[in-house]
Amino acid sequence: MAEQSDSAGFLRSFGQQMKLLRERAGLSRAEFGRQVGYGEDQITSVELGRRIPKPELIDKADEVLDASGVLKAMKGEVERARYPTFFRHAARLESDAVELHVYSCQAVPGLLQTEEYARAVFTMMRPPLDEEAIDQRVAARLARQAVFGRRPPPMVSFVIDESCLRRPIGGEPILRGQLEQILLVAQRRTVEVQVMPLRSRENAGLAGPFTLMETKEGRRIAYAEVQNVSHVHTERPLVRGLEAKYGLLRAQALTPGASLTYIENLLGEL
Repeated sequence: MAEQSDSAGFLRSFGQQMKLLRERAGLSRAEFGRQVGYGEDQITSVELGRRIPKPELIDKADEVLDASGVLKAMKGEVERARYPTFFRHAARLESDAVELHVYSCQAVPGLLQTEEYARAVFTMMRPPLDEEAIDQRVAARLARQAVFGRRPPPMVSFVIDESCLRRPIGGEPILRGQLEQILLVAQRRTVEVQVMPLRSRENAGLAGPFTLMETKEGRRIAYAEVQNVSHVHTERPLVRGLEAKYGLLRAQALTPGASLTYIENLLGEL
């Protein structure tokens, strides 16, 4: 609840700043909305801190309201407010990484989730998130997937436990769409997906999920999260150990080609 309050407080402050600038310009919400290409209800939601404004709205608002860069200067913080506090640093690193390697054993990795699957995941959280928070989390999760469209794109690999691919989070129709999404993303030349089958006698990842990242500067970083408690690891001995573990996981999992066939077969069972 504290992390929701932290984000909400910043968004309310941003909204109040935009409102003051709008009023100084002598514009009603409807007039301002027409000039920036948004509806009055959307402007109201932003000013009240209920909606996270898109970067293009912030840029346009700064120009229309003659804010001299005041609103644009807060664009980065607004973007980070999409994410829960514990994930913000990792989100920044992920968006700039040249390599990403993800081991998942609880749910389909966020970078691969469909909107429907992500919404089902956040809806099941306890204590429950309110509807506005769920909308923000879903939008943030989908926004992370822009990493696949970067130029040049990062090299990305996933090792996904079969249990994640069989667990019908949100129902079978949602799972079907999720499996199809995985197959679609896996067609990218810079993405590899491997399945760790339940029948495998060896699994080096029983201690839980983690992500490995390499930055543009060549730094290697690990991210681990459990029960909304997370840590970004930069200590070389610990990161090296997780790199070795990931290498072993890839060797124990099905090959990328066999994995896609496996997922296609799972789809056929639904």
